[in-house]
Amino acid sequence: MREFFEGLLHQAAVAGDSPALVSANGVLSYRALVERVRGHAQWATRLPRRVGLLFTKGTDYVVCDLALSFAGKELVPLPEFFSDAQLLHIAQAAQLSDVVADEASAERAKRLGLTVHELDAESVTTIAPATGAGRIIFTSGTSGKPKGVCLSQRQLLASVAALAEASGASAADRYLSVLPNSLLLEQIAGMYLPLSVGAAIHLPGILAASPSGQLAAAEQARATATVLVPELLAAWVKELRARGDRAPASLRFIAVGGAPIPQRLATAAWQHRLPVYEGYGLSECASVVCVNRPDARRAGTVGRPLSGVAVAIDAGEIVVSGPTVMNGYVGEPRISGSWHTGDLGHFDADGFLIVTGRKDNVIVTAAGRNINPEWVEDMISADSRVGRCVVVAHERELVALIIPNDASVCSDAPALHSLVTSAARELPDYAKPRRYLAMSDQEFLRLDLLTANSRPRRFEIRRVLAERSRSLQLQGA
Repeated sequence: MREFFEGLLHQAAVAGDSPALVSANGVLSYRALVERVRGHAQWATRLPRRVGLLFTKGTDYVVCDLALSFAGKELVPLPEFFSDAQLLHIAQAAQLSDVVADEASAERAKRLGLTVHELDAESVTTIAPATGAGRIIFTSGTSGKPKGVCLSQRQLLASVAALAEASGASAADRYLSVLPNSLLLEQIAGMYLPLSVGAAIHLPGILAASPSGQLAAAEQARATATVLVPELLAAWVKELRARGDRAPASLRFIAVGGAPIPQRLATAAWQHRLPVYEGYGLSECASVVCVNRPDARRAGTVGRPLSGVAVAIDAGEIVVSGPTVMNGYVGEPRISGSWHTGDLGHFDADGFLIVTGRKDNVIVTAAGRNINPEWVEDMISADSRVGRCVVVAHERELVALIIPNDASVCSDAPALHSLVTSAARELPDYAKPRRYLAMSDQEFLRLDLLTANSRPRRFEIRRVLAERSRSLQLQGA
C-alpha cells in the first residue's frame, strides 16, 4: 500500500486542513489523520503479520484499517454482523490468533479464543509506509462455509484507481458512508477511493440506522457520492416516495452493487433523482469488475469493464482477467491468469455487460428444462406489487417465494393467487412456478434469508420451503 500512503502523506502536506473524516465526534483533517495513522502503525509493528479487525462502524474503524495497512499487515476484517459461529470459522480458516478490537467488541473477540489488542499508539513515529500489506476477505455467501479471498495491495490499488476513474471521483467529493466498513465494497469504494483523491468521508453514525436518517445525513453533508446495495436503495426509494420528495440535489454518483438490481427499482430511483449506476463484481476480483458511468450508462446492464480489467464470455460464463484478480483462497494454492466467476452473462452490441444469473443456480425441471431462476424472478418482480421474488427447486418443480409490498396479501388467498398469476403471465408455461409461498418482508428478514449484500440464501430458502410444504399449502400458480 506504499503508493496509496505516499499519496495520503502528500495530501496532508499540501492540503492538511482539508477534512478527511467527518462524524458526530468531529472533523479529522488529513494532517490529523496521517498523524494518528502513523502513531498507531508504529505500535502495530509489534503485532503478528496476520491480524483480525473487529470494530463497530465509525472513525476508529477507518483509522485502524489504515494503520494496520500502513504497517504492512495482512488484515482479516471480522464483520460485526456475522454470527459467532461464522466468526469462529473465519478465525480457524485463516489461522488467526490476534485481533484488534474496540471496547464494544473486545468481549466477543475473547469468546472466540482470540488474543485481543486495543488500538494503541506511539508518540514518536519513524515508520514509513510498508510494502506487502494485504487482506483476507470472507463473505457470508449464499450457501456453505465462506472461503477467504486473498488480496494484495496490487489488486486493491488497481481496483481503487480504476473505480475512481470510472466514477469521476475528485477532491471536491463528499462521500456518505452507510454500508458496514467490514464489507470489501465499502473498504474500496467508501474508504480508500475517497482518500486517494483527497475527498471527505462522512460517517453519519446513529443517523445511518434508518433510510430517513441516511437521507437526512446526505442532505446535511451535501453528499455527492455513496455506495448502496439494492436492499438499501429500495428503502431509500420507499422513503422518498412516502414523503413525495426527491433526493438531495448534491448527489451525483450512487454506485449500486453486491447483488442484481431490478430494473423497475433503478427506474424508480432515477424518477426520484437518485443518480444510480449499476455495477457488477465479486470479492475474487477486488469487488468491482464493471460499472455504469455518468457518461456511459445503459439501463438493464452493469456497465462496461473497468479500465485494465478484461472480461470474456466462455460458454455463457463470465471470465475476468487483469490486475484485480485475487491471489487465491486462504489455505489453497495460488492462482494466476483468469478467474471463472460462475456467473452467466453476455455483452450487448456496445460492450455493456448483462448478467443473467449464477451457473450453479440453474434449475433442471422434471421435464428436462434448464431454467435460470434469476430470469423468472426478474419477470415476476417487475410487477409493482411484488417486493421480492426468489425461485428455487423443490421436488424438481419451480417454487416461488413471494414477498408482496402489501403484507396483508399474504393472508388473502384469492388476492395472492391473482397477484402471482398476473405477475407471471409473460413467462412461458414451462418457466411459471407451479407452487408458491408468500411471507412478509419482516418474516423474510427475521429468518435471515439474505446475505449481507442482499443476495438470497437459496439453500436456506429451499430448507424453509421444504419445512413448510405440508404445514403451509402451496397453491398452483
